[in-house]
Amino acid sequence: MDAYYDVRGGYSGTPATYSITGFSGALPISIQNMPEEQTGAVYGSGDGSFTLVSYGKEAVGATVTGLNGLSSSIFITRNQGYVFAANQASHVLTAVNRNTSGSYALSLPGVYRVSVNTGGSIALAFVQNSNYVYYPRELTSAQTLEFSGGPSSWPRAAEDCEPQNAPAWCLYQVQSPDTADPRGIDWGYYGAPLTFDRPVKAVFSADGGTAYILNCGPECGGSKSSVSLLPVAPMIYLSGQQSGLLPATGTVTNIPVPGGASNALLDVTTLYVVGQQPVPVQGQTLYGGNMTVVNLANNTVVPSTSAAPNPAPISDGQPGAISRMILADNNTLWIGMTKCTNGVRAATGQPDGCLTMVNTTNNTVTMLEPYLGDATGIAAVTGLNKIYTAEGGQVYIYSTADGSAIDNQYVTVTGTAYDVAYMDATSDGNNTVY
Repeated sequence: MDAYYDVRGGYSGTPATYSITGFSGALPISIQNMPEEQTGAVYGSGDGSFTLVSYGKEAVGATVTGLNGLSSSIFITRNQGYVFAANQASHVLTAVNRNTSGSYALSLPGVYRVSVNTGGSIALAFVQNSNYVYYPRELTSAQTLEFSGGPSSWPRAAEDCEPQNAPAWCLYQVQSPDTADPRGIDWGYYGAPLTFDRPVKAVFSADGGTAYILNCGPECGGSKSSVSLLPVAPMIYLSGQQSGLLPATGTVTNIPVPGGASNALLDVTTLYVVGQQPVPVQGQTLYGGNMTVVNLANNTVVPSTSAAPNPAPISDGQPGAISRMILADNNTLWIGMTKCTNGVRAATGQPDGCLTMVNTTNNTVTMLEPYLGDATGIAAVTGLNKIYTAEGGQVYIYSTADGSAIDNQYVTVTGTAYDVAYMDATSDGNNTVY
């Protein structure tokens, strides 16, 4: 699309359309947007393909190989050296080292999500309906030799090491360093598991030193939603670069989040946390959407006021689903939900659109109407005071000044639109998923 004129082709009619030369993935549904690298990574849910696209050439580059079936969550590091994929049907976390063409399927039954930091040094894996977090590590040559005797020779916290006869990678459960391993192996390989509350995702601090673990809580079958803080350095996957200690059992810094925590977006020291909370309605339990503002300068929820309640009600969504969140012009935050008509708002006759606009200067919330279907993609066209969205399988445009709809008749598409990305964005932060 030409996002300046809001047309599918050139303003003068030439070219008639824009296309990515050579793309052939089946059922593409997500774009990992990396405009700083002039690259996008498109995942195809029909064939499990993960294809790199050159923004400068508007053509396909390489296709990532070594994946194991369909991925429920997949990311490539910004230097494009490593790919991590949660292959839920195959019950493995796949780690691909593109520098050596190595692919390693690490067994983890139920794994369904993976989070990768922007620096490309840590990957965290999450298991559905679990209270634990896992991380992979690339092994040194000495560790490969030490762990080559099979599971009995692995570190105590290792879930799997592959290949087993000469492992290059191991997958570890996040452990505390409170119990010494009698073999004298590095502290990171022993201790008791650190427990969470249905963790689903991690957001990383701007300095790269902290992972904010989102504990989904009640909407994922747990007890209490919160954000847990973990130091990144002990879990770095790059060989020999780990340092420091994980917290001892029970000492993880934890910030209770009353509105639910299934997704979050970081803006300097402010963390916008989105989630669903169970609400009894007409003899059944439904879920209501909330946004909670957390001040990371003091690790507390920002006090609620009558003008700006915190948590603030937003569009409802599917419990536990990863929503779409992006900052845009005019100090706005945009949140897209799926299955919003199944929540509290629709059941009680309130507006039930899937898209929410938040004014971040005063945290006032506007839920956009009408309902257009699941909001599965959002891209901020920065500098032009607009966003593009994918809702209900079609492309829409909104003004960031007031949330009003902009004429989309010349950007509608044939087929089903799942995601949108702004190729000319100034920052990789202009991405709804990463």
